[in-house]
Amino acid sequence: MKVYYECAACYLRQAREALDMATTDDSLKMEIMEDIIRCLGERFRKGAASNQIGTDIHRIIKKKTDNNDPYYVQKEKCNQIAQEFLPAVEKILREDNSFENYLKAAITGNIIDFGALGLETDIEALIAETMRKDLSIDHSALLKEELLKAKKVLYLVDNIGEIVFDKLLIKKIKQYDVEVTVALKDKPILNDACLPDALEIGLNELAELTSIGTDSIGVIGHEFSPEFKEKFIKADVIIAKGLGNYEGLGEMDLYEKPVFCLLNAKCRPIALSIGVEIGDNVVFKLN
Repeated sequence: MKVYYECAACYLRQAREALDMATTDDSLKMEIMEDIIRCLGERFRKGAASNQIGTDIHRIIKKKTDNNDPYYVQKEKCNQIAQEFLPAVEKILREDNSFENYLKAAITGNIIDFGALGLETDIEALIAETMRKDLSIDHSALLKEELLKAKKVLYLVDNIGEIVFDKLLIKKIKQYDVEVTVALKDKPILNDACLPDALEIGLNELAELTSIGTDSIGVIGHEFSPEFKEKFIKADVIIAKGLGNYEGLGEMDLYEKPVFCLLNAKCRPIALSIGVEIGDNVVFKLN
C-alpha cells in the first residue's frame, strides 16, 4: 500500500509512543526524533510504501535506544486482554461454529493493536463491538474453495495477543486436511508476534512455525530470508492477518497464488485503500 497524507502524523505519533517506552532520556529522544524527521523528509512522498517507512522508523528507535523491544510491557497487556476475552469468544463459537464465525473471531483479535490505534484506546470495548459486527467484505466462500484444493497454507500472523484468536481459526482450517505454516517475526518490532510468543500459546502443536527472517512491519518481500521466500512461493494459499501484512503484500509479486487478507480497517488510509468504512471487518481476496 502507498502512503496517504495522514500517515506522516501516524508515524510521528507512533515514534513518540515508542520513544517514551524505549528510554527515559529526553536528550536522546530529541536526537532520535531529529533522525526520524530526517527519515520522513527523505522517504515520505507520494508513491512510497507505507510499511517500509514504518519499519525504518522503528528500527531507528530500537538501534539508537539500544532497546530491542520497546513495546514489551504493552505486549504483556495484549496477552492479558486476549486471555480475558478468549472464553467469551469460545462460547460464541460453540453456539455457532461456522467457518465465517471463526474468521470473525480471528479478526476480532486484530483489534489488539496499540501501534495502529494508540496506547489510550479502549481495546476491550472494541473487541466486544467487533465480534458483533458483520463482515463488510466477505470472501469467506472463496477462501473455503481454495482450502479445499490446497495442500499447503501459509498463515502470516500480526500481533501478540491476537495470535490467541488466530489459533482458533487455524484449528478450523486444519479440518480441510492442509498443512499450515505460521510465519512470525524474527525479532521484536511494535507489538508483532515472534517465535517465543507462538510457542507460549502452543501454536507449534497445530502448525509448523517459521520466521520471515527479519523484523519488518508486515512483510517486505526483498527482506525475506531465502528459507522463508521458498515457503512463500510453495504455499498454495496465503492467509494474512492485519494492516502491516496487507500493506506489504500489495507491494509484492504474489506468484499468482490466492492471498486472503483478514483485518479490521482501523484507520482512514486502510479503509480508503480497501473501499470500506473505518472500523469495518473484512475477509477479502487480494489478487
